Amino acid sequence: MLGIHGGNSPMNTARPAFVWTIAGSDSGGGAGIQADLATIQDLGCHGCCVITTVTAQSSVAVTLVEPVSAAMLMAQLTTLLSDLPPKAIKIGLLADQTQVALLADWIASFKIHYPSVPVIVDPVMVASCGDALAADNCQDIKSSAKSALDFNPFKGLIELITPNVLELGRLTNSDVSTKSQFVAAAQALSQSLDCSVLAKGGDVSFGSTDILDDTHAKTQANVHVSTLDSNGWDHGLAEDYLVCHQVRASSELHRNGRFWLASPRVNTRHNHGSGCTLSSAIAAVLAKGFVLQDAVVVAKAYVSQGISSAIGLGQGPGPLARTGWPNDLSRYAKINLCDGNFISHQLNQHLDVGNDLVATVLSATDQAPAQVRIASTPPQNILSHGFKVLDADLGVYPVVSDLIMLESLLVAGVKTVQLRIKTDTSELTSAAPAESDLGKSKSGEPELIGSELEAQIQTAIALGKHFNAQLFINDHWQLAIKYHAFGVHLGQEDLAVTDLAAIQSAGLALGISSHSYFELLLAHQYSPSYIALGHIFPTTTKQMPSAPQGLAKLKHYVALLQDHYPLVAIGGIDLVNLAKVKATGVGNIAVVRAITEAQDPVAAFAELSQAWEQCSLSEELAVKHELVAKHE
Repeated sequence: MLGIHGGNSPMNTARPAFVWTIAGSDSGGGAGIQADLATIQDLGCHGCCVITTVTAQSSVAVTLVEPVSAAMLMAQLTTLLSDLPPKAIKIGLLADQTQVALLADWIASFKIHYPSVPVIVDPVMVASCGDALAADNCQDIKSSAKSALDFNPFKGLIELITPNVLELGRLTNSDVSTKSQFVAAAQALSQSLDCSVLAKGGDVSFGSTDILDDTHAKTQANVHVSTLDSNGWDHGLAEDYLVCHQVRASSELHRNGRFWLASPRVNTRHNHGSGCTLSSAIAAVLAKGFVLQDAVVVAKAYVSQGISSAIGLGQGPGPLARTGWPNDLSRYAKINLCDGNFISHQLNQHLDVGNDLVATVLSATDQAPAQVRIASTPPQNILSHGFKVLDADLGVYPVVSDLIMLESLLVAGVKTVQLRIKTDTSELTSAAPAESDLGKSKSGEPELIGSELEAQIQTAIALGKHFNAQLFINDHWQLAIKYHAFGVHLGQEDLAVTDLAAIQSAGLALGISSHSYFELLLAHQYSPSYIALGHIFPTTTKQMPSAPQGLAKLKHYVALLQDHYPLVAIGGIDLVNLAKVKATGVGNIAVVRAITEAQDPVAAFAELSQAWEQCSLSEELAVKHELVAKHE
């Protein structure tokens, strides 16, 4: 049976998410509604369309733009909503201010009943061929400040707006020639519309095609030569600026962050519909349950793939290729801290943008600790060597909180284990211990502080060495270094305040937690020993900053990173769901409650390990049968 997108993949009978595109029709088929629907389907969703305008358009010109009537616009919205309610909405070309006002009123009413459905606006004004598109812009592109549409009616109603350089200048009525002006305009737009902004710098003009052509040639050869101009732009990169504004379901760490997303420029003129493709891809990824930051990085990788494989069809710029969900790590943008000249300078000095992905991301509110971290941890020290490479698969990886259970597991032969002790680090000092070495966590559970904590970690590390096990210490990296632990495990929030260079210099392994595409890409920047992916299922062992990832997302993460790192799925995994987790292709699982809350933790570990190995054997047999069948 053929899959829903063709090919030889098995038939997918799951109901796809509905994604609406409210935009103009491109008679040339490269942009607008046509590009949106192709993108939405290519990313596994079902596209529905509301046509705002009909354009007479080819790859070289736009000769006529006609808006649909208000009655037709409303009829499309009403008819669709009664039967195919969306999981996400993308808004593209709007012909005039009347359509803006009409659609804003409709969204306000729609949001009463569907408050969590994200709305993405691509403020399309000019086609790739250079012609204006909005009806009241067609006469004179030069008079943009006077004729640009006013998107203020969308204030508070949309999640993201995605202007390019020209559109950003028009929307804010400002000069965006320099990088600092570009940043200021994007932040101002975010404030004025009360939403996140992805300001696209890919179409920035450098005024020197010779420089660009030379840079493109070197980019194609995977050699990046920094060619910063007087305005701060790097000629070899397409740099976008993401301003996050109270992003729903995002971790606190990144909810209001500001980031640069940079990709190598592709030496091609075939980019027709790139803006339409990006915004509709963002909507499609959001509709599949990913957070906004994830949707942006995945969509950018999708566009990068599409531009790289694009070919010309007519005399003008050709449309992007549709290449499926991006699983090539080299297509993902590097993510840099956007604020702070000191930090940006340090990163530009040390980061190698020719790598698959080099990412350093911290929100604007984290600037002070970031400066401390970067001063003590030069990025090139981490990136050039990476952390200790693990010799073998982790398999079933227990996470425990006390020494008695730790020792019993080590005695039973466990070779990889993590000690995670709840503590209040604000009370850890070099002074005399407090009256009691037992505190209370916010959840009311006992927590260790002071000398008792250090003694337990010292003992745990000694046990790990005695049994020749890979013992990871959660969070307490100073003590792990002091007593020569095998490794340290850190959360995303720890990366900004940890001396990673010290951990690396001490020869310790490093594991990093991640809860999204965005975070696993951040983890990748440090070349850790392994990356943890979670939480997969609901868990009660700790308060989580994000929703459960689920198996579908886990499968995507594994497809992206399985050839680069040991991957560890964590969160709510037990004997009941273990086989389904294994089916995603992940190589290792971290287990907490299924072991720590068992009557016999050692027996529980043995049973989980046996089940995991059995799944692995079944997987190998299935692959062998498939290979045999292909050769028969």
